[in-house]
Amino acid sequence: MSYLATSEKTRPLGKSSILVSSIAWGMWRFGGEGVYDSQKKIEAVLEAGVTLFDTADIYGPKEKGGFGQAERALGEVFAAAPRLRDSIVLATKGGIIPGVPYDSSASYLAAAIDGSLKRLNVERIDLWQIHRPDILTHPAEVARVLEDAHRAGKISSVGVSNYTVSQTSNLMACLDLPVASHQPEFSALHLDPLYDGILDQAIMHNMAVLAWSPLGGGKLAQPTTDREKHVVEIIDRKASETGVSSSAAAYSWIMAHPARPIPIVGSQTLARIAEIPDAYLPRWTRQEWYSVLVAATGKPLP
Repeated sequence: MSYLATSEKTRPLGKSSILVSSIAWGMWRFGGEGVYDSQKKIEAVLEAGVTLFDTADIYGPKEKGGFGQAERALGEVFAAAPRLRDSIVLATKGGIIPGVPYDSSASYLAAAIDGSLKRLNVERIDLWQIHRPDILTHPAEVARVLEDAHRAGKISSVGVSNYTVSQTSNLMACLDLPVASHQPEFSALHLDPLYDGILDQAIMHNMAVLAWSPLGGGKLAQPTTDREKHVVEIIDRKASETGVSSSAAAYSWIMAHPARPIPIVGSQTLARIAEIPDAYLPRWTRQEWYSVLVAATGKPLP
C-alpha cells in the first residue's frame, strides 16, 4: 500500500535560517495561572518536541487582563527561567486593536513590535507576523517598518496572517526580506487554503504555512451537522487504526499536504500536550486523504 509522505519533525521556517518543529503550539488561551504552572506547561510542550510557539499581542484570557496577557505571562516565565528562551522559536503577531480594528501604519506596527518585546522580556522575536491585513495601509509602508525592525535586530523573520494571495504578493513586491510564513485558517472542515491559492503560493515561494484552528474550531471534536459527522467518521477510523486520538489524526491529515502545513495545537492541558507527537503516526493513502476532502465538500470530485 502506498502512503503519502509524512512531515519531518523539524523543518526550515520558509526561507529563513530558522529550524522549527513541524507542529506549533498556540498560546491564545495562555496566561493567568501563575509563573510556576505556566513554566511547567512550556516545559511539557518542549518535551513533546514542539519548539515553535505561536502567540500574539491580543492573546490572553479576557478575565485575566486580555490584550497582552499571553505575551506578559510568557515574559514572566523567561524572567524566571531564562534558559527556556533559547529552546523556543518565538512567533508573535500584531496589528489588531480591539475596537479599531486593524492598524498596519508604520507608527503603530513599530510600537506594536516594541510592546511585544517589552512584554515578552526578550531582545528579539524570531518570527513577527502581521495579524490581519489593514487595507487602509499601503504595503510599502508596512514593508518599511518591517525592514527597519529587522535591521535593528528586533525581529529575525517576518510573516503574514490571514492575508490573501494578492495581499501577500503586494507586500513581497515592496519588501527586501522574504516573507517566511502564511498563517491561514485550515482544517478538514475549513478548506479555503486548498482552493484560494495560499498553499500554492507557499509552495512556489517556499513559505511555511502555520494552520490555525486545525480542529475546525472544535467541530472535529464535537460534530453537529451531517457534514461534520461524516468527516469525523473517516478521521476517527484512521485514529482507531493507528492508535491515536482523533485530534492527532486530524493534524496528520493537514500535514500530509505537500506544502507541509504546520498545525497550531491549542491544547493547554498537560495530558493533551503529551499526545502531540502522536500526530506523526497516522499515514494516509491518497484515497483516504481524498475521502476526507469529499466528505468535507459534500460533493464528489470532478
